[in-house]
Amino acid sequence: MTTQPGLTQRLTSFVHALRANGLRVGPSETVDAAAVAEVLGLAHRERLREGLAAALLRGERQRAVFDATFDLYFPLRVGAFPLREGEPEPGAAPAADAEQLRERLAAALAAGDQARLAQLAGEAVGLLGQYGSTPGSDGYSAAQTLDRLRPEILLARVLAALREGRPAPDFTDRLTADEIRRRIQEFRGMVGTEARRRVAELRGTDRIARRAVAPTIDQIDFLYAGRDQLAELRKAVRPLSRKLATRLAARRRRASHGEIDLRRTLRRSLSTGGVPLRPAYRHRRPQRPELVLLCDVSGSVAGFADFTMLLVQALKSEFSRVRVFGFVNRMAEVTDLVGRDPGSTAERILTTAQVMGYHSNSDYGTALGEFADRHLDAVGPRTSVLVLGDARNNHRDPNLAALRAIALRARRVFWLNPEPPDLWTTGDSAALRYASVVEMHPCRNARQLGTLIERLLPV
Repeated sequence: MTTQPGLTQRLTSFVHALRANGLRVGPSETVDAAAVAEVLGLAHRERLREGLAAALLRGERQRAVFDATFDLYFPLRVGAFPLREGEPEPGAAPAADAEQLRERLAAALAAGDQARLAQLAGEAVGLLGQYGSTPGSDGYSAAQTLDRLRPEILLARVLAALREGRPAPDFTDRLTADEIRRRIQEFRGMVGTEARRRVAELRGTDRIARRAVAPTIDQIDFLYAGRDQLAELRKAVRPLSRKLATRLAARRRRASHGEIDLRRTLRRSLSTGGVPLRPAYRHRRPQRPELVLLCDVSGSVAGFADFTMLLVQALKSEFSRVRVFGFVNRMAEVTDLVGRDPGSTAERILTTAQVMGYHSNSDYGTALGEFADRHLDAVGPRTSVLVLGDARNNHRDPNLAALRAIALRARRVFWLNPEPPDLWTTGDSAALRYASVVEMHPCRNARQLGTLIERLLPV
């Protein structure tokens, strides 16, 4: 391979950044990407983007991370964006700069001129996005740029310009408005890309690639995921459930062999001179386990519980029975509410099930006690119990006796906590006290959740 040394180093750093942001890129994909870069070169940037994407990506959901990282390692330009003659210089009054930029931006949006929009994004970041006055504190902010420029206010102006020459509004106005909104959204993305590029030149590309690029959806922290990210997570349930179902089925096939039967193996070895070439196994019939979920659906961990309930519901064919119980400070069975309608399962449980008493704060001790008193028959010797929650008990009695009663009846009990372990000793957390009774595992994102379900649940 004769890839240029500088390009080789850039491509290697690019792959490392993709891995740091959650993309699984192996050596073979990296070699393929180097071959693509050798053939395509750097002359046609978008062609190189598509070629590297074909070599490195395994799914469309990885594309957003790939594009943001590609724009850092293979930028459209280097340094400040050159200004055209007659255009405002940095240092002018921000309000005047913003108004002049808006006028030219409106014309570019109306024309759909992508090159001109990219030019304006670079100008906007340079004129309106710079902050700080000392080395180490200076940089560029996309949020500050967009806040000063406010491109969303241009919709009416662009529509009016496009409507000139037509006698009256027609049925295409709504389509035109949607198209202009899409172009405005694309421009906002260009501003973000330009701001990251400039900050990367100041602070280092590798550092910014790891801090400023949003990771893949399966690495989004449950506790900090926004509404849009939670919606994306719900879409990711089906692909993840198919992958986990395949792995659980493979584990079940391997487990069916059982342990080696030493007596039968030695008897077989007599025909091969005492060499045990054909080991004999004690065959067993693994039975699908039962699964019970106890889910805290309060606001702090609702996203985590929501995704886990949907994932387990999608995997229900891998278990002989699945029952789901939700709680805030009272326990109620909500099996019939999981996966029934689109939208947030946790919100549906909060509005339709009796999971709260006279207050709305989490009370694990009361909820676990109610489960032990009223629903303990749901747990048997073949049952695995998953408790989902952050164990923040608002300084109330944790009721460890109720959790012990559940653990004594169940085959296994695991507690999945969306908080990192260094927070288990802070504030009102009772995590360490519960961890003294059952196994507690940190589970902060969808990737960790899938790994834990595959590793912990029996077959």
